[in-house]
Amino acid sequence: MDALVVLCTAPAVAVGDKLSAEGLARRLVEEGLCACVNVVPGVRSFFRWEGQVDVADESLLVVKTTRAAAVSLRDRIVALHPYQVPEVLELAVDGGLPSYLQWLHGAVRNHDHG
Repeated sequence: MDALVVLCTAPAVAVGDKLSAEGLARRLVEEGLCACVNVVPGVRSFFRWEGQVDVADESLLVVKTTRAAAVSLRDRIVALHPYQVPEVLELAVDGGLPSYLQWLHGAVRNHDHG
């Protein structure tokens, strides 16, 4: 199975014309780039940015997708996300409930980057 879990943090509220965490999650599912997104609110992130330690209150997106859709998903997150450098971490799925993995694969649009 070529399933991936993609982690992405995002603000709880929209920033300008860019989407909030929930808006981003909905758009990614609607566009068929992933099967499911869990939005985990209340994440406090500490990170180094432009030479300083910064902190942000965010939501964590746990995105379930396929390896074939990964590049399109990543590109879409970058286009819609309010951050200059959004977190996009792709984690390979080594196993899982076969019926869930089959559903996941069927729910993601076919993407060909070969």
